Amino acid sequence: MEVTGSAARVRDACDAARSGGATVGFVPTMGALHAGHRALLDRARSECGFVAMSIFVNPLQFGEARDLAAYPRTFEADHGVAERAGCDLLFAPDGADMFPNGRPEVTVDPGPIGGRLEGASRPDHFRGVLSVVAQLFHLVGPCRAYFGEKDAQQLALIRRMVHDLDVPAEAIGCPTVRDPDGLAVSSRNVRLSNPERAAALSLSRALAAAANAVGQGERSADVLRAEMARRIGAEPLARLDYVAVVDERTWEEVTEIGGPARALVAARVGDVRLIDNVALVWDGDQAAR
Repeated sequence: MEVTGSAARVRDACDAARSGGATVGFVPTMGALHAGHRALLDRARSECGFVAMSIFVNPLQFGEARDLAAYPRTFEADHGVAERAGCDLLFAPDGADMFPNGRPEVTVDPGPIGGRLEGASRPDHFRGVLSVVAQLFHLVGPCRAYFGEKDAQQLALIRRMVHDLDVPAEAIGCPTVRDPDGLAVSSRNVRLSNPERAAALSLSRALAAAANAVGQGERSADVLRAEMARRIGAEPLARLDYVAVVDERTWEEVTEIGGPARALVAARVGDVRLIDNVALVWDGDQAAR
């Protein structure tokens, strides 16, 4: 596995791979790799002839300096994960590599979806995400790019950016990886104490309750939101940020489940902010699963 911080080298290596007939698979990350990232790498390795991964803790997507400083940086361990997964090229730039002219003044506007849910709780977060993802896509070139569905709103916005700006990339969503007890894996989980980790299960259990209710015939999004809020609110260590049920295609809040929808939750457990979601899939002729 080649490791570089050079943007020019990334362009050259990916161009050479395509010239040789390989499809380039790309996994952009901020490091602190876990089982979810490994699943993305495995999927890319199984589908593409050349796999590139980036590790860059993006300062543009952090609203507070303390959150940026607290983000775990485990490059040596990450290097081993990438190498064992069969990654061909690891792009690990520093801030000067990514922003040689300083913090960019021109950024990507995420549009109205970017101001909802996570965008409302974290102003300018998605502007920062999309700006750096667009820059990475520009470096890597035509590719299949892999993202986890745990960050469902982020994935929806990246897909919208790819479509609207005619970016030569395919944004592929991969299922959320969970621990055996149901907690969605996240780089933030290491910051949870044992009691906090137990409390964090309230998020996945609230989503499971919503999915089960839909499976039993519930169609009212208000009922689903109330039940999710009740379950998370009953956990003393959790402070609810939001619960939502949105149309999977438009990301507008819905009042009734009548097609593909997604339930989303966000809460702070101790000092750690967690998000999770679940798809509510509509069969058309039968009840949602």
